[in-house]
Amino acid sequence: MKSADQILAEVSDYYQAKLREHGATPRGVDWNSAESQQLRFAQLLRVVSPASAASRFTLLDYGCGYGALLDTLRGTGLPVDYLGYDIAPTMIAQARADHAQPLPPVTAQFTSDVASLPRCDFVVASGIFNVKLTTAASDWRDYVLETIEKLASLAARGFAFNMLTSYSDADRMRADLFYGDPTFFFDHCKRKYSRNVALLHDYDLYEFTIIVRR
Repeated sequence: MKSADQILAEVSDYYQAKLREHGATPRGVDWNSAESQQLRFAQLLRVVSPASAASRFTLLDYGCGYGALLDTLRGTGLPVDYLGYDIAPTMIAQARADHAQPLPPVTAQFTSDVASLPRCDFVVASGIFNVKLTTAASDWRDYVLETIEKLASLAARGFAFNMLTSYSDADRMRADLFYGDPTFFFDHCKRKYSRNVALLHDYDLYEFTIIVRR
């Protein structure tokens, strides 16, 4: 069984290699296109209700890559204090370089120090559960559950994450990717974290999004 540190080191190396190969683009964080990336962001940001967005709020982007979600938030004009976290130091360096210019009403910071993360109003995580590489599926699921617990502990008002779905076409599923059972993760979040949980599985990608509101 691999330790969490071993898993994170492998994932960090994988994404840093992607960034070197493709640069600060959707392919640099292993997405196929900008369109699918934006579609994912739209689902995740549904955790922020209109009432919440009426006044300034904090949002932690857990696994922020090069900061693409920040660009989306800047386009909305929402009054948000954004914090991006990623395990890959080169991702954080790229994010800081690309977003050095402040654009009110959004403020932005980036870090690779997980121990320094504060509790925020909302936490979102896009794509961090997909690439298991050589980790056994059962060990990866344990790692996913531990990470969801971390997301929950950092979120005061709600959190959201996405995951490849076990309803994907069998002939297109890859051994190095993890495909979660959406009903399992919905039930887990419903029983453990909140009465207010949504499962989104209707946006034409082979994945689902879970939204937990408090």
